[in-house]
Amino acid sequence: MPDDDQPRNVKELLIEAKDASELMIDLAYAAVFFKDEDMAEEVEVLEERLDGYLRRLREISMLAARSPEDAEAMANVLHLAGAIEQIGQAASDIGRVITAKLGIPDVLRPDLRHADEIVGRVRVREGAPCVGRSLKELLLPSETGMWLIAVRRGDQWEFDPQAETVLNEGDVLLFQGPEEGVNLIRAIAGAPPLPEPPETDTPPLTELDRAVDILVEMKNSAEVAVGLAYSALLFKDRALAAEVATLEARSDILHDELESWVLKSAPEARNTDELRGLLRLGYASETIFDAARDMTWLVENGEELHPVIQMALEESEEVASQTVVERGSRAEGRSLKELQLETETGMFVLAVQRGRRWIYRPRPGVGLEAGDRVISIGPEEGVAELESLTRAPATVMSG
Repeated sequence: MPDDDQPRNVKELLIEAKDASELMIDLAYAAVFFKDEDMAEEVEVLEERLDGYLRRLREISMLAARSPEDAEAMANVLHLAGAIEQIGQAASDIGRVITAKLGIPDVLRPDLRHADEIVGRVRVREGAPCVGRSLKELLLPSETGMWLIAVRRGDQWEFDPQAETVLNEGDVLLFQGPEEGVNLIRAIAGAPPLPEPPETDTPPLTELDRAVDILVEMKNSAEVAVGLAYSALLFKDRALAAEVATLEARSDILHDELESWVLKSAPEARNTDELRGLLRLGYASETIFDAARDMTWLVENGEELHPVIQMALEESEEVASQTVVERGSRAEGRSLKELQLETETGMFVLAVQRGRRWIYRPRPGVGLEAGDRVISIGPEEGVAELESLTRAPATVMSG
């Protein structure tokens, strides 16, 4: 990043640090899915960049504190910075599963790849609809539900591509999003649709299968916990903070179960380093839960958040949204799959609150009811589209 583009104040540094830490998580898991050392090494490069942002943020914060009142006001900014740093360190630990040659069992890789969200790659073909067009023009999150994590052009990777990035023939796109969006993004890249997987008899579950099931649940729940934590800060919502606490407590149980199943699976494993890789992923997921819990401490304890925190959360690349399903809206009585919510709006539903009950990371078959509170994250342009689905049509008053 050129010096002129370097973040200059606390708000910009917070935005860059938050976005960098989340990109690191995406790239680290993608490195594991694809067994890609270059991608794992890029996580380390991003960690250095993140460290620089956080160091500069702390320097500016200390210089800004000219009185005890100033210091108190900046304390929660530094608290949030510490939580973001934890997330970055967890991502680095995930990436080291590849760079340290630990890995995970190859037969289990597809299970992780299809953990609620697909991570995939596609090459842009000659004459594809996306050739010569920028990401801003393509609106991939809204049109396909997919996020571009990176673009490879020859031997060069562009991580965290921006709106002005123009796609060319031969580019390799690394994407993440809902399964129903895969063939949509492939079509835009000029690639044929993926065939339906053949039906096969499901073999009996092994100890290792159970370990991976737990790991997948931890990965998914950790990502939800971070999203809910940022939402709790943005909306100053203690109910959301309480849900993060519930998820973090559940993670402790899952982590204990994971360790138990991995140890039980040792006799059937050909490579114990791969078991170490599973344990490393488990520890990293637990660190992410802890970081999310640290963020919500500010809300739970009624801390007066510095205005810069809210401004940073509102201006980051992925925004949080909360909306209530109104009676008579298009969303009422329809499932997420019927609405094709992620594909149509690019918004990913973290949780649905129905009365006192919470549904985390709801499955496509979950139907929405009037009064449901929907917590989601996604591109800024997707917020209005989501709200149009959940709001009742305006009635025309007769004269």
